[in-house]
Order: sequence, then structure tokens, then C-alpha cells
Amino acid sequence: MLTSRTFLKRTRAGAVVKVVREHYLRDDISCGAAACRLCDPRHAGPAPGHSLGLEAQPSGAASSLCPTPHYLLPDTNLLLHQIDILEDPVIKNVIVLQTVLQEVRNRSAPVYKRIRDVIQNPEKHFYSFTNEHHRETYIEQQKGETSNDRNDRAIRVAVKWYNEHLKKIEDGEKIQVIFLTNDRTNKEKALEEGITAYTCEEYIKSLIANPDLVDRLACVSDEGKEIESGKIIFPEHVPLSKLQQGIKSGIYLQGTYRASRDNYLEATVWVHGDTEENKEIIIQGLKHINRAVHEDIVAVELLAKDEWVAPSSVVLQDDGQNEDDIENEEEKENILKTSADKDMLRPTGKVVGIIKRNWRPFCGMLSKSQIKEARRHLFTPADRRIPRIRIETRQADTLEGQRIVVAIDGWPRNSRYPNGHFVKNLGSAGDKETETEVLLLEHDVPHQPFSQSVLSFLPKMPWSITEQDMIYREDLRHLSVCSVDPPGCTDIDDALHCREVENGNLEVGVHIADVSHFIRPGTALDEESVKRGTTVYLCEKRIDMVPELLSSNLCSLRSNVDRLAFSCIWEMNHKAEILKTRFTKSIINSKASLTYAEAQMRIDSAAMNDEITTSLRGLNKLAKILKKKRIDNGALTLSSPEVRFHMDSETHDPIDLQTKELKETNSMVEEFMLLANISVAQKIYDEFPEFALLRKHPAPPPSNYDILVKAAKSKNLEIKTDSAKALAESLDKAESPTFPYLNTLLRIMTTRCMMQAVYFCSGMDNDFRHYGLASPIYTHFTSPIRRYADIIVHRLLAVAIGADSTYPELTDKHKLADMCKNLNYRHKMAQYAQRASVAFHTQLFFKSKGVVNEDAYILFVRKNAVVVLIPKYGLEGTVFFEEKDKPAPKLDYNNEVPSLTVEDTTLRVFDKVKVNIMLDASNIQHQKIRMVLVEPKIGGSDLDQPADLPAETNSKNEPEKKKKKRQK
Repeated sequence: MLTSRTFLKRTRAGAVVKVVREHYLRDDISCGAAACRLCDPRHAGPAPGHSLGLEAQPSGAASSLCPTPHYLLPDTNLLLHQIDILEDPVIKNVIVLQTVLQEVRNRSAPVYKRIRDVIQNPEKHFYSFTNEHHRETYIEQQKGETSNDRNDRAIRVAVKWYNEHLKKIEDGEKIQVIFLTNDRTNKEKALEEGITAYTCEEYIKSLIANPDLVDRLACVSDEGKEIESGKIIFPEHVPLSKLQQGIKSGIYLQGTYRASRDNYLEATVWVHGDTEENKEIIIQGLKHINRAVHEDIVAVELLAKDEWVAPSSVVLQDDGQNEDDIENEEEKENILKTSADKDMLRPTGKVVGIIKRNWRPFCGMLSKSQIKEARRHLFTPADRRIPRIRIETRQADTLEGQRIVVAIDGWPRNSRYPNGHFVKNLGSAGDKETETEVLLLEHDVPHQPFSQSVLSFLPKMPWSITEQDMIYREDLRHLSVCSVDPPGCTDIDDALHCREVENGNLEVGVHIADVSHFIRPGTALDEESVKRGTTVYLCEKRIDMVPELLSSNLCSLRSNVDRLAFSCIWEMNHKAEILKTRFTKSIINSKASLTYAEAQMRIDSAAMNDEITTSLRGLNKLAKILKKKRIDNGALTLSSPEVRFHMDSETHDPIDLQTKELKETNSMVEEFMLLANISVAQKIYDEFPEFALLRKHPAPPPSNYDILVKAAKSKNLEIKTDSAKALAESLDKAESPTFPYLNTLLRIMTTRCMMQAVYFCSGMDNDFRHYGLASPIYTHFTSPIRRYADIIVHRLLAVAIGADSTYPELTDKHKLADMCKNLNYRHKMAQYAQRASVAFHTQLFFKSKGVVNEDAYILFVRKNAVVVLIPKYGLEGTVFFEEKDKPAPKLDYNNEVPSLTVEDTTLRVFDKVKVNIMLDASNIQHQKIRMVLVEPKIGGSDLDQPADLPAETNSKNEPEKKKKKRQK
């Protein structure tokens, strides 16, 4: 059958065109029930491309409301709000209508993705029924009927059809379809039509064997409004339609809300658009924040200039003792105003409405209510920027001391905190597996196992290279190729070779794993790889971007096996000048997989003169020339303290911690990777000037260098920052014969002044320059196993040399720009997750050490603290001079000379000091490394005594009177 709809539409040019929409209806679409033989035999059970469908005799939780076998059919709002319930293993045999799925897709991409994953899971028996194309369940929209009412009616029609259809099945017990809706009107209409209908809460509470499931219910009422009563705290949000008008007319500004980690009563809104004026707006105070949550898209109204405030230097953490104590909040807001620096007034505003919520499930811990047998408790998120969340749970005793996940449901005007519900328990706080899971979730790192649909696109084993693979590919297996990597590396992306050719010049090759041969555009494997964006390296774990069969086997350029590669080959003279460059897909057979130390040993050993060693010596010699040229050109050699843990082989706890040692061979590999990246960048840009994927490093604004220039000046050194070359040269000259570590400290400080390097599409930007490398153009080509950007670059290069065909998305600059945005986000989050992993393992290391005394250097000076670096561990930390419940010492901060005078002792940037390092575990959720200054002694005070250790452990000869006083 065919139905058609005709309507008129005006084009951009102003012409009127007639549009005819044809809608095909069928009578052979399966109901999905395994027991059904009524549907067309060709489609008995689920249709192709669907999940396994509904069980013949539905299993799952027993319901006191409906003891007979039944399937569930939820409406759109229920699916949107109660997705955590539907994902629970207890809930099975659910029919998801096409009408519902389409509405969810339009309203929430994350929920749509989650429900698609559930439908794909064969153990859940969810079935997607295309009711909009079934002859007996499709309905037309009636005159005067809203599309929302039409969809509600379509859902009820489908429920009725299912119940009539399933009655005709002769085998086994009769199966009923239960309609689940939280919409009161829809439920009433369903009951009038003879449909069995319940709210989600009614049905879940009827599952007697699963009382814990009630905790996962989102607390929204049938109208979608939060259940609440009490005094109004917050102003009403302006409706979305009025917000959009206000933004157009300039009354309101739209931006991203960024909460402060240090002060829960302060935030900034980064205004969208190109405007330089009022780019960053301060929001201060509970009522002005008006229920905005970190990363929400909000509408802001600017306050009058006489109401503008300055960023506060006060640290305020929400202790959340009494959620109704609003007067206490107002008192804190007054402290903010009095502590503000009047010379630093900035544009200030208030949040008038929410354009888009960016809520996600949050990790944290339960702050159990003091009231006996209370069901309402406050949840404290691990991320200090997120407000506390009020949840209802019967499992408070079990969940105390556990890391849990909670989702926000809504935030009424009369509630101090948002309402939410319990999602899942991750495990005990402090447990290594649990904390790793928390840091992956909190940094939004996709880490679930690869799905079957992704794995189905992997090559079938045993795999071998076929004649088809050799088309457009050069055989380079005769070359003495080798790889040089860190110890224990299994995902070997790159290999090198160097040999002399007949004319006396040198042929140098960089061979990169041909990952794009295995990951084809548009497949589930490709989609999963782009979503992950990068491999994430934690201290003890690697979260792969591509499945292990590729990352550690078929794409890894291991020794003595044939592997597919993408090669960049140069002909150079002995001065490392490039005479010719060519790119080719190839097949290689690496002759050795070496570590940096093994490669260094070969280069240094006079006894070794085999082909691989000769190749390494040639590469090393050229690398030194290339590096010198690069530095002469203005490239920066910066420093950052990198930490390496030595793990106990049985407990896997860190037993030693030291900074990474870099060898000459590290630099050798780096030089050729940089050269390959630059050569490829130029090639793909020449071929595709509008859609080359490149990487740029913007020059920092001059103000970024203020702290570096002042710090160097305090040591009578001059740092010039007008260009990268001037900066590099002045860093080279900044030496002190009496203080050799000073240069490293200056380079570490320079790193902190830099901007973040980012991916971009060449057709969407004019500034290509890479500031740190002093290169006019750059990209990433050399690590496709662990970076998706490199896969796109491989595809572009393959098309450029005629080794592969293009596809539409590759030449769409807008889609490439969106992809770059995602890749930049994923790289940033991977970086943060890696740092969090190092921080956690550092805490484990010091947990077993007690108090450790070490030399340190002051890196930065703050108003009430100094930031120090401990070279031995590559560890950075803050020494505070103001402590809770202790008399504050006299502090005098000098911004010009970067120094802080505490009592009568002056501490300057780069001063050498001694600190005690220990683990502060007083807050189980936010454990931290605590550092206390030991030398120089501060005015004879007790600042060198760790506050959280008993006095007798610090000094055995302390006078008894003083000891008792401190213990008291």
C-alpha cells in the first residue's frame, strides 16, 4: 500500500515548489515474537538487521500486577526519563516502536544511542517494531490533532494490535502487552480503550523480587514536573522561545556555563560567537547561578555596571550540612563581595534560562543522612564543579563508603539541590579497579569492550597477505627495517630504515602501520574508532582505540613477520638535505623490534657492524643534523617532568617512582616522525587545499609569558618572547653555573605558558603554523594505531597518490571540522585521564611510605601558598601556609618579583627548599598528596609539622607542655 502527502514549500530563492512525500505500508512486517507463526514465514521472528527479538515465553522479573507472561511497551517520555531502568538486566522483552525511537532520536542523542545498544543486545530481547510502515498500525494525523497527540494515539493503536495479534498464537500460554506511560492523560485514554497500562513506578514496585530497582527510578511526575513543595529559592527560568528572541535582539547572551572547582558560589560563562567584548562573564551567588550545572548551555543577562564584581580569591567548598540553610549561603556571598579586588571588576551577569542541559551520569559518594531510617540522602560528586544531588535510596547502609553513579532528573525552584536517582554501584572507594573506572567515566573515556558488530569487521584468522592486497603496493621486505620503542610496547606504529644508494646519497624510510587498510570508511569498526579518537594510556592499563587483534597483532610492525605499511621515503645527501620525497603503500618485514636502550647500545658498541646497526648509526647521524636545523629555525625544546612507576609484580602497587630518562635514540625516532608528518602535511594540502586534516599550535598571547619573564628577571636573566626563535635562543642562554637545574625549571615553566595544539580542517582556517615546532605546516601521520586523525591523513594521502578511492565524508570540510572538534575533545580528556591515573598511583606510592623528606624547587608563588617541584619524583604540589582551625601566619605577596614573605622568611621562584611529603586521606573521596615546608624554617612556627599526624611522631624531644597543648 502507498499513502502520499503533498505540500508546498518556499525555497531560499523565493520560488514555491510542490513536494510529494510517499509513504509505503506493508503487511509482512514481523511482530518479533519468537512463538509467532502468523507473520509471513519469510519474516518469522525478527526482521533482518534487528536483535534476536522477543522470547516465546517471556522470562524476567515476576510482577504482582501482572503474574502472567507479558511484553512491555513504553512511550517516548518513559524511555527518555527511565533509560537506567530499561538498561537493567532484570527488564527484558520490551517492544520499542518506530514512533518512539524517532521521537527519542530527535530529543536526545545520548539516550537514542543507549537504547540502540540495548536493542542490539541479544540477552535483553528488546525488539524494534516498525509500526509506521505496518498496514494495521499506521495512522494519519487527524484535523486539529497535534503531532504529539497523534504519536500517543499511534502508540496505543500498536499496543491494541499487538494484544489482538498475540491472542491468535495457539502454542503455549497467552502473552499480554503492557503499556508503560508516566503521562496521566495517555494512561487514562489507554484504560478507556481496554489497554492494560501502568506508570513506570507502579510496575517497578510490583517486581517483588527486585526491590533495589526502585532506587533507579528517575523522580519525575506524570507531567514531567519535579515532585516538590516548599519555599521558592530560585527565580523562574525564562521559556526557550523567549530566550531565543532575547538572544536575537541582544537582551541575552548565549554561552557555556563553567563552574569553579574552588568556589561553588562562582562561575564563568563563555559567550558563543566572535564577539571579543564580554567574552567571559562572571556569575556570582546562588540566585544568579540559578540551577545551572557545569557545561550547560545557558542564556545570561548582563547586570548594570555598578553591580559588576571581580573574580574572588576565596576558596569555598559546599559542606552541604543543612540544605535549607539559605541564610548561611547569603552570608558566604557577602564574604565574596568584601574579598573582591575593586580594580579587577569584570562583566557580570545572571543566568535567566537553560538552552541545553549537558547532564551526564556522575561518579561520587553518598553522604548518608543523619536521620535514622531516612530514605533521602545527599550525593557528593567526585567533580567539585558539580552540585550535590539529592537521591532516594533504601540501600544507604550498603552504599556508604562505595563509589556510585547518580543521574540528575531535575532541579525545582524550591530545592537547594537537584533531584536525581541512583544508577549503579562501582565498588569500594580507594580500590584500584574502582578508582580506574571512576577516572575513565569522569573523563568521558569510552572503555566498554568492543561490540560484536564492531568485531565482525575484523579480518578472519589465520590472516595472510593476498595478491589483491599487493595492488598499488611496493614490496620492501628486502630492506633492513627495524622499530625502536619503549620497553613492553606491543602497538608498534612505526619502523625505520637507512641505506646508501648507488649515487652515494642516503635513502631513508619511515614505515607506518597501514591501519586504514583494515578500517574501512562507514563500518561499525570505523565509527567506534572515530568515537574513541585516541588510545588512552593509564599507569597500568591501555584503553585501545582499535581492537587488540589490530593494535597488538595485524597492524603492529613486529619483527620477522610480513606487515602492510604506508611508507614515506626520502633521498637525502649527507647534510640531511631532502633531494626527493615519495609515498607508497608497501609490505615490510621488520628485522628487529628494539627498545630505546637496545638501539642506543648497538649505536655505541664498536663490536657491532651488522646492517641494522649501520642503519641506526646513519639515522642517528642524520637526526642530529635535522634537530640542529630545526632548533636554528626557532623550534622550542621544552621540558615537562614525566614520571615512571615500577610496579610490584604480584600486588601491582607502585614500589618506586622516578622521572623518565631520555636517550639519544628517543630524539632520533622523534626527528624522523616529525619529518614524515611535515612531508605528508605538505602533500595532502597540495592535493586537497580545502579538506586536509592538519595540526596547528597557536602562538601564546604575550600576557601568557608574564610569569616566565618575571621569574627569569628575579635571577637576573632575560627571556625574549617576541618570536619562537627569540624565546628558544634566550632559553639556551639562560644558564647558571652555580644552579644547573635552573634551565630545566625555566623550560618547564615555558611549557605552562603554551597554548594547546589542535586538529583543524585546512578549508576552515587561515593560520596553519605550528609554533612549538617552528613549522609552517604540520599533521599527524605516524601513529594510526592510537590516533584516529592519522587514519584520516592516511586516507587522504592514499587518494593523493592514487592508491585508494575517496568517499563523500572525506571531502566534506564541515564534517571534517566537526570530526576535528571531537578529536580535540578526546585528546584533551585522554590527557586529563592520564594525569589523574598518575596522581592516583602517586597516592598509592606515598600511602605505604609515611612521611618522606625531599629537596624541591619553587615553581610558582601564590597569595597564600607556593607550588613546588620535586625533581626526584617529577612530582608537583602546593605548600599552603593557611590551615583550617590554625592561626594564619603573616603573609606578604609580591607579584613583581614573584615572592611570598611568610612571617619574616621570603620565598622566591626557583628557591631550593626541603618539604615533607605525605598522603592526606582525611577526605576519602578527594585524597591528595600534602606537602609541608621543612626548610627554610618559617619564623620558628610549627608550619613544618604535618597537621594530620600525632605530635609525638614528629619530635621525640618536644617539651611535654607544648606536646599536650598541641594534642589538646
